[in-house]
Amino acid sequence: MKKKFGEPKMNLIGKFLIGAIFFFSVGCSDDQNNDAVETEEHHETEEHSEAIKISDEVMKEFGIEVKEAGPGVIKSHIDLTGEIIAEPSRISHIIPRFNGIVKEVYKTVGDKVSKGETLAIIESNESLAPYEVQSLIDGTIIEMHMTQGELIGNEAHAFTIADLNKVWANFNIYQKDLGKIKVGQRASVSVGSMDIEETGTISYVSPIVDEKTRTATARVILNNQTGKWLPGMFITANVYVSEKKYPVVVEKTALQTLEEQVVVFVKDEDGGFRPQAVKTGNENNDNIEILSGLNAGDQYVSKNSFILKAEILKESFGGDHGH
Repeated sequence: MKKKFGEPKMNLIGKFLIGAIFFFSVGCSDDQNNDAVETEEHHETEEHSEAIKISDEVMKEFGIEVKEAGPGVIKSHIDLTGEIIAEPSRISHIIPRFNGIVKEVYKTVGDKVSKGETLAIIESNESLAPYEVQSLIDGTIIEMHMTQGELIGNEAHAFTIADLNKVWANFNIYQKDLGKIKVGQRASVSVGSMDIEETGTISYVSPIVDEKTRTATARVILNNQTGKWLPGMFITANVYVSEKKYPVVVEKTALQTLEEQVVVFVKDEDGGFRPQAVKTGNENNDNIEILSGLNAGDQYVSKNSFILKAEILKESFGGDHGH
């Protein structure tokens, strides 16, 4: 077969045109994709930049509180556990003076008594004369070991009375914390299962370690006029061992996590709220140091900021955050 003149040339030109068309189409597609990526990235960076507007009524309804960031003190503490006990010097053991028969019993466990008040009448075996058993202190009867008609001796106590207006909070100190707990430190004492809390001062640290428990004892004396501290209660304490002032401190309840970043919701000049990424430092149970991202004087959401986070998450799913 004869080849036509110019056929190889035409094939070369055709291949060139096809390649140019393909290259051009790919280039346009890449440009469009790049534009789309840039637009998408720009959208993602700007997605949360719009301030969330919330009315005062909504803030009040949901308990959203705003505070001013500024200098603050962060106290470091050690957690201890222990129990409430009656102060030994405020416990009175009432022992009958003579053996005899219990004729009358006027008081029982739980009763409050006054010094000199009659608790029971006993008839002496020697003189057959009755005599009174009286309280030696003001306090509460916590034990009683007699009943009417019972023969009772003078070798055991019939009543135990405790003055519970002050009680001891004794705590166990493990060896790793022995050098950190000292007399004079402040301690917040509480009962976890109940709304009972009081701050006191460590008045005593034992000079020896218990051979069985390998712990020492720290003591806080608590006022107990209301009777809220009951001997035998299991208690915990935060003992403040150090404190330091930092330039910018906020409440820990202000922190939220968005897109793997720790943020605080900051109030802007127009009254809206926007998430601000922050870097944190030292902290305790209540407060945390802000190293960057927030300045002293900035207004931030201190409580229930999770509601603002929920608004942003709703927005990312196509919701509307106007209130």
